[in-house]
Amino acid sequence: MFAGLFTNCVFGFVRASVLFAALAGATSFWGYDRGTMGAYIWLSQGLLGAVQFMSPPTELMDRIRNGDVAIDFLRPVDIQLGYLASDLGRAAATILPRGAPSVLVGALTFGLTMPNTAAPYLLGAVSVVLAVAISFCGLFAIAILGFWVVETRGIRLFYTTLGTFLAGLFVPVHMFPDWLRAIANSTPFPSILQAPIDVLSGRVLGMESVQVVGVQLFWLLVVGAFGRVLLAAGRRELEVQGG
Repeated sequence: MFAGLFTNCVFGFVRASVLFAALAGATSFWGYDRGTMGAYIWLSQGLLGAVQFMSPPTELMDRIRNGDVAIDFLRPVDIQLGYLASDLGRAAATILPRGAPSVLVGALTFGLTMPNTAAPYLLGAVSVVLAVAISFCGLFAIAILGFWVVETRGIRLFYTTLGTFLAGLFVPVHMFPDWLRAIANSTPFPSILQAPIDVLSGRVLGMESVQVVGVQLFWLLVVGAFGRVLLAAGRRELEVQGG
């Protein structure tokens, strides 16, 4: 956790220096000022541990590779929901020791603008939970591909590289050209990072914030259903020899 916090802060300083320099030299910056840009940067750094874009391969990948997943199928717990529950616990355990201190460091060093009412934080908490669940469901689907391919690390690397960009980690999705923003919004990735940042920071308020959370719920259902289809197909594919 300490190593993750240190890394978050270092890259936060790098990103803040670059984006604040760009902000200072621009007359218009897609509706961002110094405070809201600070909120975007440090909230994204604080949420990285929870949404696990940069985390190591999941245990499920190894269990599929070595055949131990057969034991999971025999347990009276749904595989997808069981691993989701575990991942939500993992994400919750990162918020206090890693996420919150990252945001605090940003507030003390570069400054950031946050809402002064409770509603964005309450809806933002829901948005963060949905973001973690969508991220898990995407990685779950990648892991399930192990039923058909020997090694999924290359697929996961491609997924992580593409996902972090389209999710708005490097620059906000709002700064993308229209054509690229349309592509990003046709994927679940902005719902993993840009959406909870927009809700928590107050960039979207009222019904607009509810609509953002509604889009997250839509992608959770879509990606989750896709994972269940793959899981059912993978179970039919599974052959285990020995005892």
